Amino acid sequence: MSGGHDYEGLSYLSQSPFIIVDLVNLRSINLNLTDDTAWIQSGATLGELYYKIAKTSKIHAFSAGICPSVGVGGHISGGGFGTIMRKHGLASDNVVDARLMDVNGKTLDRKTMGEDLFWALRGGGAASFGVVLSWKVKLARVPEKVTCFISQHPMGPSMNKLVHRWQSIGSELDEDLFVRVIIDNSLEGNQRRVKSTFQTLFLGGIDRLIPLMNQKFPELGLRSQDCSEMSWIESIMFFNWRSGQPLEILLNRDLRFEDQYFKAKSDYVQKPVPENVFEEVTKRFLEQDTPLMIFEPLGGKISKISETESPYPHRRGNLYNIQYMVKWKVNEVEEMNKHVRWMRSLHDYMTPYVSKSPRGAYLNYRDLDLGTTKGINTSFEDARKWGEAYFKGNFKRLGLVKGKIDPTNFFRNEQSIPPLF
Repeated sequence: MSGGHDYEGLSYLSQSPFIIVDLVNLRSINLNLTDDTAWIQSGATLGELYYKIAKTSKIHAFSAGICPSVGVGGHISGGGFGTIMRKHGLASDNVVDARLMDVNGKTLDRKTMGEDLFWALRGGGAASFGVVLSWKVKLARVPEKVTCFISQHPMGPSMNKLVHRWQSIGSELDEDLFVRVIIDNSLEGNQRRVKSTFQTLFLGGIDRLIPLMNQKFPELGLRSQDCSEMSWIESIMFFNWRSGQPLEILLNRDLRFEDQYFKAKSDYVQKPVPENVFEEVTKRFLEQDTPLMIFEPLGGKISKISETESPYPHRRGNLYNIQYMVKWKVNEVEEMNKHVRWMRSLHDYMTPYVSKSPRGAYLNYRDLDLGTTKGINTSFEDARKWGEAYFKGNFKRLGLVKGKIDPTNFFRNEQSIPPLF
């Protein structure tokens, strides 16, 4: 367990007797700015990594997620979305070496583990293969000043048009530009309203961003007074709604949903979803207190990497990823079932509009509804239903790697890779 943020809690619970390997004390971070690399132990959090980078350099960053308390180990090994991924790739695309302890207690690096196992660790869910003790990653170079803006609108016919338009351009924009869409709701007086938020990072100044937006997305009506220039590390704070707060907040490992429970799912969209779908989503959102959909734009560097180059396969041809989430506070089975049913119903409704054969899913938004193992004897065929959703055609290669490195399936969980021989 590196951060304990597995979406289904697999990093710290199970229905059968299990072992937790707690990596919390393996958290050293060594930067080498001469060759733009870092060795990061798996128990470090993204916040600790970003803090260390920011205190050392104004022009370096790492392409990974925005939630500071997420553990580096799990995040990297499942892919790793972030605000600069369209320019610099996923977190897993930037791994250049790793140290792994195998089932026999032997520590291997890239040279001694071989390229097949090294390939599997970079997006295939490393917990199936052993314990990754540390990762060597390529750091990204960023401008001293980046630009951020937030544009919020109530959902309705004009907003549906705006989100519909975004679908066609989000993945086609300049690689320096990341515009994501968040749909959620809020209480205004006694009335619940559904709104959309465009949340944006641009690797450059306002002077370059405004002409770019006016050319590619004039419908948003962006003005220079809507934008703020800041450092890359301040953009991480901005995306966490913590602008102006001390950077030391990034070191707080306990930043998480307070007393909240949630269920999440994911999808990949390959053709723009029709406008009327957003009307239906709005209706459904009014049935819940805290529903959420986040659309993360793909394209750029992500699409330039072939889908077999690493286990993460959702590349060229995918416009964006959807993360669905619903949260609740009452810890009762009936309450949980109500929200989980709502989430499954929304996911079912979206079926015609998302990727097919297989319907794609993102490992870091783990979803046990896709299926679970039957313990040590799970067959490769049984595991296909979730394995191919996460990894598509790469699932077979992952099974063959597992068969070599851990033939007795010692490292297993409810959605681990079964060995294939």
